[in-house]
Amino acid sequence: QVQLVESGGALVQAGASLRLSCAASGRTSTTNRMAWFRQAPGKEREFVASIRLSTGSTTYADSVKGRFTIAREIAKRTVYLQMDNLKLDDTAVYYCAAGPSFWGSSSSDFAYWGQGTQVTVSS
Repeated sequence: QVQLVESGGALVQAGASLRLSCAASGRTSTTNRMAWFRQAPGKEREFVASIRLSTGSTTYADSVKGRFTIAREIAKRTVYLQMDNLKLDDTAVYYCAAGPSFWGSSSSDFAYWGQGTQVTVSS
């Protein structure tokens, strides 16, 4: 099993920046990729970004390209999501996910999930 703990969520104004963190523990050797998803009220959970842990290769949703950056720190078993120029539509609960698969942006492609951290963007 892999445990994931997110942190860094907050209430910020539009245009601000925020960095989320996700710390992994447990059998992390089984994990090849980590990702961030988000779920806004009344909407389905959606893919935000993923990173392959061995190479650092990244993938982003079109809605966040150029504004969000996913990065990993192997020694700390931590993945970050740097969010710049935040918009009202970025308001959501952000979830960290991890799993053995090397590709895919669906929730089913990831086996492990954190409990989420709230990001609220105000005008």
